[in-house]
Amino acid sequence: MNRIGIDIGSTAAKAVVMDDAGTLLYSVVMPTGFNGVEAAHRLAEDLGGRGYDTNELPCVATGYGRISVPYADKTITEITCHGLGAVYLFHSDGLVIDVGGQDTKAILLQDGKVKKFIMNDKCAAGTGKFLEVIADRMGVTQEELADLASQGEHTPISSMCTVFAESEVISLVGRGEPRENIANGVIESVVGRVASLVASMQANQVFLTGGLCENDYVIKRLSHHLGCPVTTAPSARFAGAIGAALSAINPV
Repeated sequence: MNRIGIDIGSTAAKAVVMDDAGTLLYSVVMPTGFNGVEAAHRLAEDLGGRGYDTNELPCVATGYGRISVPYADKTITEITCHGLGAVYLFHSDGLVIDVGGQDTKAILLQDGKVKKFIMNDKCAAGTGKFLEVIADRMGVTQEELADLASQGEHTPISSMCTVFAESEVISLVGRGEPRENIANGVIESVVGRVASLVASMQANQVFLTGGLCENDYVIKRLSHHLGCPVTTAPSARFAGAIGAALSAINPV
C-alpha cells in the first residue's frame, strides 16, 4: 500500500507519496496561502487527481501547520521528520540545515537518528521569509535577488529584525546604493546568521534542505561561511514530507 507524507510549512505546503519499499512515487509543492487547512485541502485535491486518495491511504502530517490536516492519521514533529527525510536523501549522518519560511532548523544526525537540534524561531531575519520580504521590496524574485547578489559588492545589513532590516534596505535604496550591492548584503546577512546558529554543531558533512536548497548562490555562500561544502539534493525541499511518509511506512 502507498503512504502519504504531508508537510505544511508557513510558506509552502508539500506532499509526497511513497510505496511500502520507500520509493518516492510523487511529490508536489504549493504555496500554503492563507491557512494550513486550505493548503491541506488543495494538496488532497491534487493527490486525488493523481489517484492517491487521502481518505484511503495512510497519511502522516508534519510541519508548522500539521494539526491542520484533517485526513492525517497522526502528526509528528518537524525535527523527527526532517531527520528521517535527510537520512533517506543523503544516506549519511551529518548536520542538516533547513532554512524554512518561519524558522531555521539545524539537526545533527548520528547513527541515522537525531542526536541534537537547534532552532531559530524568534526572528525571521535568518529565514527564507526575510529573503522573500526584501525581494518583494526590491521588486525582484528570490532567484533574481541571488543573481544580483552574485554581481555585487558586500553592503552590510546590520539590523537583526526583519522590520528594521527592511527599513535599512529602503534607506540604502534612497541613498543610491546599487541593487547588486544591497542584494549581496541581504544574502550575506541570512547565511551569516545561519552559520552563527550552527557554529556549535560540528559535523563532517553538511546538508541543506528547505526552500533555499535550489539556490546555488546561497549554497555557495553558506559553504564559504561554514568553511566546508554544503550538499543538497533535487528532492531536498521535500525532506519533511518524505520523513512523514517514512513514518507512515515504519511507525516511529
